[in-house]
Amino acid sequence: MAKGFVETDTLCREITEDVRKGIFKPVYLLMGDEPYYVDMVCDQIIEHCLDESERDFNQTICYGADVNADAVVTAARRYPMFSERQLVVVKEAQMMKGLEDLALYCSKPLESTVLVIAMHGASADKRKSLYKTASKVGVVVDSQKLRDYEVPRWISMYYKNKGMEIRPDAAELLAEHAGADLAKISIETEKMLKNLPEGTTSVTLSDIEKNVGISREFSIFELTKELSAKNAPKALRIASYIGASAKFAMPAAVSALYTHFYRILKYGALLMNNPRPTNDLKSKALAGVNPYFYNEYDVAVRNYPLRKCMAIISLLKEYDFKGKGGFAGEATPEELMVELTSRILNI
Repeated sequence: MAKGFVETDTLCREITEDVRKGIFKPVYLLMGDEPYYVDMVCDQIIEHCLDESERDFNQTICYGADVNADAVVTAARRYPMFSERQLVVVKEAQMMKGLEDLALYCSKPLESTVLVIAMHGASADKRKSLYKTASKVGVVVDSQKLRDYEVPRWISMYYKNKGMEIRPDAAELLAEHAGADLAKISIETEKMLKNLPEGTTSVTLSDIEKNVGISREFSIFELTKELSAKNAPKALRIASYIGASAKFAMPAAVSALYTHFYRILKYGALLMNNPRPTNDLKSKALAGVNPYFYNEYDVAVRNYPLRKCMAIISLLKEYDFKGKGGFAGEATPEELMVELTSRILNI
């Protein structure tokens, strides 16, 4: 079972702390659908494994498409020159022929070699020898893609690790803008922090809007809020703006709306059995929702009882099909988005 992102983040920070202290494992297998942690750990090892003066003779960085297992093993079995250790890095290792053949070396690695096997968008087969031997003698980072509803929480954790706080609504907006692209979130954050006053410790919605170049007023995040309150004029205006955007994709919009109404459905079911639920029960029904937004769901569940939620979820499946080209006729994306929003409001 894949580890959650909190465990992955903790592991990667432990690795980073160790390599900065000069503590290295003989083998690092970095893999998974999410490249952010793969790149982060790989870059940290390259930066701290060797001094600048040692790299010419003791550092080998290659790409899987350009080498085979024999070449990598030959490099890994060399002894360092005028250095305590040598570094061998295979990037895009999933492209290498005979990748599993590295398992034999990994079963008895040289203590003076640090071997990094970095896979992008792919993973080693956990039933086979490479994964098992790397796990035994070294460290395996299995970096899985975050689900959309997990991204705001990841953003909050990311800022906390930087010694900062980000407001829940600001995290939601940044998550909507960047999606589950953690590298993009990191880049946007670094750009924004350069523009904020020195000493800033809390990032607000206004900071995100001003420095990342996105607007809360016209976002899916704001659309779900207005739909929750059944504020038809504003919801339709936002839907029209979103649908007319050059980057608009109906399936992505439908996915966000589905997540929202599925949460309302689960919350409504909870309230039927327990009219005064504890925050712990609420957090289970509203997985991924910051308690800051619970009041919005209290409003939404009154406007959309179970029957209406089921009808809306059925409607969303219809528009997901239309957004992918099914029976949409000559309707533009903007027209489809406005039509969908209108039908939700009128259920």
